[in-house]
Amino acid sequence: MMLRRGFILFLPRLVGLLVVACCSVSIVYMLACTPKGDNQQLAFPRVHSPTVKEGYEAILQEREEQHRNYIISLKKQIAQLKAELQGRSEQLKNVQDQYPDPLDNRLDHSNTEKAQANLLAFLRSQIDKAEVHSGVKLSTEYAAVPFESFTLQKVYQLETGLTRHPEEKPVRKDKRDELVEVIELAVGSLNNPEGEGNAKHHVYTASDFVEGIYRTEKDKGTLYELTFKGDTKHQFKKIVLFRPFGPVMKVKNENVNMADTLINVIVPLAKRASKFRQFMQNFREMGIQQDGRVHLTVVYFGKEQMNEVKSILENTSKSTNFKNFTFIQLNEEFSRGKGLDIGARFWKGNNVVLFFCDVDIYFTAEFLNSCRLNTQPGKKVFYPVLFSQYNPSIIYGHHDSIPSLEQQLIIKKETGFWRDFGFGMTCQYRSDFINIGGFDLDIKGWGGEDVHLYRKYLHSNLIVIRTPVRGLFHLWHEKQCLDELTPEQYKMCMQSKAMNEASHGQLGMLVFKQEIETHLHRQKLSSKKT
Repeated sequence: MMLRRGFILFLPRLVGLLVVACCSVSIVYMLACTPKGDNQQLAFPRVHSPTVKEGYEAILQEREEQHRNYIISLKKQIAQLKAELQGRSEQLKNVQDQYPDPLDNRLDHSNTEKAQANLLAFLRSQIDKAEVHSGVKLSTEYAAVPFESFTLQKVYQLETGLTRHPEEKPVRKDKRDELVEVIELAVGSLNNPEGEGNAKHHVYTASDFVEGIYRTEKDKGTLYELTFKGDTKHQFKKIVLFRPFGPVMKVKNENVNMADTLINVIVPLAKRASKFRQFMQNFREMGIQQDGRVHLTVVYFGKEQMNEVKSILENTSKSTNFKNFTFIQLNEEFSRGKGLDIGARFWKGNNVVLFFCDVDIYFTAEFLNSCRLNTQPGKKVFYPVLFSQYNPSIIYGHHDSIPSLEQQLIIKKETGFWRDFGFGMTCQYRSDFINIGGFDLDIKGWGGEDVHLYRKYLHSNLIVIRTPVRGLFHLWHEKQCLDELTPEQYKMCMQSKAMNEASHGQLGMLVFKQEIETHLHRQKLSSKKT
């Protein structure tokens, strides 16, 4: 590529050199043909001299010889320049033949069909280069390009900065136009399926759009995956589109039937019976009543509060006639990675979607569908970015009472943040989890095992779907910083605690609380005096 660009840049210089050479030849010719000055002219014989005729003949013969010599010299120079130009042209042509430039093909309008074919081939090569059909091995967890998700009204984004919000209506016109165009194109593709002729089918509109995700690879293009409602409750239509910095191209149009796709929700647990009761309320409503295609596996460490946890589980089973659960008890120190690993390997049925979950997580029925739609055995695993809730007592401290949990779960800058540094909540097929080697069982306690598994997937050829989701929340709970920590560890723990407590602005209000109260008191006194 660099060699081709070098010759393209050299071509204007070569043309300039030829122009200068031709000008030089013209100047030489003019100088040669211009009569000499008076002081250099040959002496003409006098008219009455007896040698007049012979003198003129000698002068004319001499001038003719001079012109003949200069013409021969000029012809030699022109021939040399032509040979050099021809050599340069052939050399440039050889390079262009060896490294064809799609841009040159597009600019060549002499053959329209060939130009269109070359352009189409280039755009399709962009799809092959991008991470569309297969994953790309990545060096670190920071090298993965995350998706962003969107609906008809909102965009859910990771990079918020100081002016953007985790959930917002697209403010920039180009972003609005981009998403509207993609949805319209997907609807058109659904309403004009290939190979079905005049067969009757459901007419899709934008209202059938459920959600979409997209990401841009800066040197290739933008990948869009859009999900629409299908013909029945558990059927969906999925459209994959790609914008290779040009027209959007349809990559895939497939029916996705999730009616029989079971999700095994695996929860490792030690003590925390009250949190488990809250979790089961969420699981009962979203998993059992609304979705109905779930299995629950609880891996419990130790015996303290175990009977209370089992009682909660059994009561839920009786009241809902829910039998799809497994309770595994281990008499050993808590290890999240080991609990999830044992729960995944305990399953003896057909290949199943695994959802690794924690007891302080809240999910919706829509998230369970996202879990199914973004996993594919041997091809894709799902790493959603959940929304982490701030401390409700700080967020709603100025209210008369704290709202109910369901009312707290709104995605706003003041209520929480995208937990993009966490990789613990994930969905993947059991076959992929087993083939990748599962968790590192040498990791004890809580933390570290999730990043290790995430890196395994990044280093494989599986596609890792990383996107913020609107139906998965991390509920706030108090973080304990133990005295046994070193000063540096304690400092880092406190910083993490502060980040989970409240937003920057809300923490600032706490820091300056006394100053604010003093100001309000002075204002009150000032108003009384007037």
